[in-house]
Amino acid sequence: MGMSVDPGQFRSAMARFPGAVTIITTLTPQGRRGITATAVCSVTADPPSLLICVNRATGTCQGILESGRFAVNLLPDPSGDVAMRFAGAGGATGEDKFALGDWRDDASGLPVLADARVAFSCEVAESLTAGTHQVFIGQITDISEAEGAALLYEQSRFHRLAPL
Repeated sequence: MGMSVDPGQFRSAMARFPGAVTIITTLTPQGRRGITATAVCSVTADPPSLLICVNRATGTCQGILESGRFAVNLLPDPSGDVAMRFAGAGGATGEDKFALGDWRDDASGLPVLADARVAFSCEVAESLTAGTHQVFIGQITDISEAEGAALLYEQSRFHRLAPL
């Protein structure tokens, strides 16, 4: 194999990639679980599917593995407080994270943010382990949309798109 890249340098370089801020949620017998993520992208339109990467050490990852379902909530701008809470700021874990934001259940019972710019409900179609993370490909079963700007993250700060 080629040269090894320092993980710190890799994280620094990836911080330069602006990303849409999402909350990945799932429902387990122990309650709702969720994390903040920017590692989300489309896979294919036929069938409609997307890809998420979730740290395997999280209860959210375990919940998705157990339930086979997840939702991706694109956060509205502004909602950095919700993003930080689901990233673990303030020590909130598990069900306590959902005390912030207006959460509702989708048709299948998954938690979705009422003012999400887009919320995708998914069933896991494929899963694979990649280092510290689990990669899930989800087949989309439902989509809800709302108007307004989405929250972005780059260089360890939240941003908004400026009109052209």
